[in-house]
Amino acid sequence: MFIFALLVVFKLFSIQFINGEKYRALAESRLVKQVVIPANRGNVYSVGGNLLATSIPKYDIRIDAVTPSAKTFEKYLKPLCDSLSKYSGRPSSYYQKNIRNARANKNRYYLLARNIGYSDYLRLRNFPMLNLGAYKGGLIVEQTTKREYPMGGIAHRSIGYERFDEKGNVTRAGIDGAFGAKYLRGTDGKRLKQKIGKGEWKPMTDYNQVEPKDGYDIYTTISTNIQDIAHHSLLQQLEYYEADHGCVIVMEVKTGEIRAISNLAKTSEGTYYEKRNYAVWEALEPGSTFKTMALMAALEDKLIDTSTVVDTKKGKKFFYGRPINDSHHGGFGKISAARALEVSSNIGLATILDEGYKDNPEKFINRLKDWKLNEPLGLPINGEGTPDIPEPGSKKWSRNALPSMAYGYNLELTPLHTLTFYNAIANDGIMVKPRFIREVKELNKSMESFEREIINDKICSDKTLKEVQDILKHVVERGTGSSLYSPYFSMAGKTGTAQSEYWMEGWKENKRYVSSFAGYFPAENPKYSCIVVIHKPSIKKGYYGADVSGPVFKRIAQKIFTDTPIIDRMGTLEVNDPKVGSEYESFFKLAQNHKTIMPDVTGLPLMDAISLLENMDIGVKVQVEGNGVVKSQSIGKGEKLKQNQTIIIKAS
Repeated sequence: MFIFALLVVFKLFSIQFINGEKYRALAESRLVKQVVIPANRGNVYSVGGNLLATSIPKYDIRIDAVTPSAKTFEKYLKPLCDSLSKYSGRPSSYYQKNIRNARANKNRYYLLARNIGYSDYLRLRNFPMLNLGAYKGGLIVEQTTKREYPMGGIAHRSIGYERFDEKGNVTRAGIDGAFGAKYLRGTDGKRLKQKIGKGEWKPMTDYNQVEPKDGYDIYTTISTNIQDIAHHSLLQQLEYYEADHGCVIVMEVKTGEIRAISNLAKTSEGTYYEKRNYAVWEALEPGSTFKTMALMAALEDKLIDTSTVVDTKKGKKFFYGRPINDSHHGGFGKISAARALEVSSNIGLATILDEGYKDNPEKFINRLKDWKLNEPLGLPINGEGTPDIPEPGSKKWSRNALPSMAYGYNLELTPLHTLTFYNAIANDGIMVKPRFIREVKELNKSMESFEREIINDKICSDKTLKEVQDILKHVVERGTGSSLYSPYFSMAGKTGTAQSEYWMEGWKENKRYVSSFAGYFPAENPKYSCIVVIHKPSIKKGYYGADVSGPVFKRIAQKIFTDTPIIDRMGTLEVNDPKVGSEYESFFKLAQNHKTIMPDVTGLPLMDAISLLENMDIGVKVQVEGNGVVKSQSIGKGEKLKQNQTIIIKAS
């Protein structure tokens, strides 16, 4: 016993003096720990200031039932429980019983409310006893944040996210993911927590606490109005054609700012959602939309002119032992190079490239390289697809490479890359880099702005550019896109129909296609460029680009201009034309009392006049002669209109 006592004394001495610091540190680490206070993530806004993504604070409210003095506890318990009863609907006696039990059991972490919003948090912290704070009232507040997307699933993949798993691995997507670390995430704070038993930890108020610094806000180039139009136009077409997936991008011509980007894929239930960012990620054979690049190269290298005659035979021609066919039964015969693009002749474009570049194919490839079509765009968004332009010496090169490339096979581009080129045609030859971000702000203070970035300041000569612009306009007026033509609204672009997965077994029995349309609008002085790509539409309903993707393009173009509020458009005209602005003000006052009075629409753009008249309360029919600005109207200003009356307006 004496020896045992000596060992005990020695152990106590060792713990106290020899290893004291070690054990004190160990005890401290087990009772008190430092935890991270997450910073509030910055918001993501549209170009108009509407929220696209925001972090919503959520709160858990607890009470340390031991901290309040006996006098304080007895004085405020019933008023506190009465307030909690009004808040939750549970009886006051329920809370009185549970909080008394928590005090008796020395529960310093009793839950009163979980995952509540900020307004409820402010309400609860002002309840009796809790309003005394942490030391006197035992109030414990724990805050977390949840990322919310006010537009729901619309553009969800492009707006993106940044997620961390339990091991700290991060998954990033879209704008939120691309700019999370640099701008949105902010700087986390630190605080101490004390262990209070049963694996629970209570926050401690400490003067060494480091407050978190919230992230910056990002203002994107996305327009919520155009995004909504693009999303629903694409969705409607995907559902009708029962397609596998598709994407649409709308870009502002002059700036390269992306106004809308939608990516939808089919689920096993037949619904559609934002699965992947196909517009940025999916590099694929572009099909006939590439014919524009092929013809432009031949024009710019002066191998042909638009009137050069090309013999497309009777719709079938052999190149190095391999047949190439045109979709038009019987072929087009001998046609001009310009007409070959208008009718999308595979044989025509293959002949132009083969005859022009077969002895020097590097010349054609170098032209594509000058246009940067072989390089990624260098977007900040993760997962950008890599273009694939084969060249002599590569595995994909053969004698048939040039004829195949002429109509968009044997190479790969992303939809956004293809659109960037068409946007350059619309932008008088200036190729601008697509841009998703306009500005970074801290509250109202600008931290960084993003300006237009030019990839190529002139993709071709003015002569070639004008010729290609005219051809793309004619594609819609009298070519493969003629079904999209409207005398009231001008568009220019190129249809595309490509075989998909044609190398897979059983393709002939189950053919799959990619339908596309790329272009810009209006054809004169373009404001927006757009590309629509739809994969694997039901061939029973159709698969040509003009039928599947073209209507989406047309719907977007028309809605962007006709859905703009009339007052907004008139406000713009007021700056440029005081007469029209004054006329609108007087008509607006008159129309408040008389809903059937004919306004003076002379001087208005034709589309504005049509929209104004067709949206009047009384049903009228509008007949149009000409294009441009309204010069005359069949019914005079101020005359009373009749139901179903016909109004003839002439424009030039």
